[in-house]
Amino acid sequence: MPRAKSDKDRKIFVLDTSVILYAHNSIMNFAEHDVVIPITVLEELDQFKKGNDTKNFEAREFIRLLDKLSADHMIHEWTPLNGKTKGNFKVMMHHPKNERNAVEIFGEDKNDNKILNVAVHLMETEKTRRVILVSKDINLRLKAKSLNVNAEDYETGKIKNITELENTGKYVMDEVDPEAINKLYEQGYIEAKTVLGTRKRKSNAYYILKSEKNSVLAFYNSEENVLERVDKRLAYNIKPKNAEQTFALHAITNPAIKLVSIQGVAGTGKTLLALAGALEQRREYKQIFLARPIVPLSNKDIGYLPGDIKSKLNPYMEPLWDNLKFIQNQYKETDKEFQKITELVNQEKLVIQPLAYIRGRSLSNIFFIVDEAQNLTPHEIKTIISRAGENTKIIFTGDVFQIDTPYLDSQSNGLSYLIDRVKDHPLYAHIKLEKGERSELANLANELL
Repeated sequence: MPRAKSDKDRKIFVLDTSVILYAHNSIMNFAEHDVVIPITVLEELDQFKKGNDTKNFEAREFIRLLDKLSADHMIHEWTPLNGKTKGNFKVMMHHPKNERNAVEIFGEDKNDNKILNVAVHLMETEKTRRVILVSKDINLRLKAKSLNVNAEDYETGKIKNITELENTGKYVMDEVDPEAINKLYEQGYIEAKTVLGTRKRKSNAYYILKSEKNSVLAFYNSEENVLERVDKRLAYNIKPKNAEQTFALHAITNPAIKLVSIQGVAGTGKTLLALAGALEQRREYKQIFLARPIVPLSNKDIGYLPGDIKSKLNPYMEPLWDNLKFIQNQYKETDKEFQKITELVNQEKLVIQPLAYIRGRSLSNIFFIVDEAQNLTPHEIKTIISRAGENTKIIFTGDVFQIDTPYLDSQSNGLSYLIDRVKDHPLYAHIKLEKGERSELANLANELL
């Protein structure tokens, strides 16, 4: 954000509740511009104080931050955010009634309309300054624009070039020297410069190398500075069906890679490969954790659902059980591999549970799979990874274009954030699965519907 040339150029940003629940420190990210918090936002945050979800944490942390910032000031007066480098903030303590009254215009006494009224009031009273409503709620931004109120999404942490992420992790090279490919087949590796020359090399990148006669799959080992041949291998009787799946399984089973993200549409095999790879390495870890974020039905908490906690969670965890059953059914019931999966579940060596039950724990000697990671915020992704102890590996799977939560999109969700921030790190690998392998019918849905 460019710095204002004068006080007149300093803007006033009005923050919606959705921004605070996304990032509690968002108030500090508006450079030298001023920030207004409508009292309605504080009233809404009060409803989120209790609970173990990330939004509850963000609400509590913001309230603590506000208390600290206003230690020597009244919150309804302009208060410095941070010395000379930041602007000021204040809480708008009343619900203003303006000539353009959002409550009357939209016919509802909703909190969104009250927040809109604050922005309208500031536009009428601060005529020399630009007022901008900041919200992650698309509908609120549209309502604001219908009242000629400037409205923007909260941009901090957003990925600017989402198409660049599409090309992260895998590269196709044509017209490779046939002798180099033959050497890869013969000895299993080749010096990277032989094929890549002076090209920039990214840690743990995967390559499809082609010549006129043949092709080979390869992995760039940055520690040894060599390209290694990647072969299709079974993992608990699950065999990769294409090059990308082969790369994914290689990353999942490579002990040197501690963090893996797998992006792809439904039916590309993300969760299945992650689970099969975990079972193949079960002896290397104390436990296998499978988790996924709970996206409540109709935005209601799981407490609204009938039954005990297990009954409440089953609908959310069922896709993970489906993948486990699919792998188990690769064997006969009398086979030891079939029985081993049942034993792992019964002994809680393989545990399926929501992420809320993992927060706050220290995860050592764990193989941890996080499904539907696109429904996590960047802060949630960071929290999960920061829990990793010794000998822990984490796999994030998801589709950044299939968001189920209202205040995230393809550029602001945690999976996109992870891919963008950690790419090219020697502990990390990313693979995009492109081809649906579930069925022809599923592919039809992804391509044509």
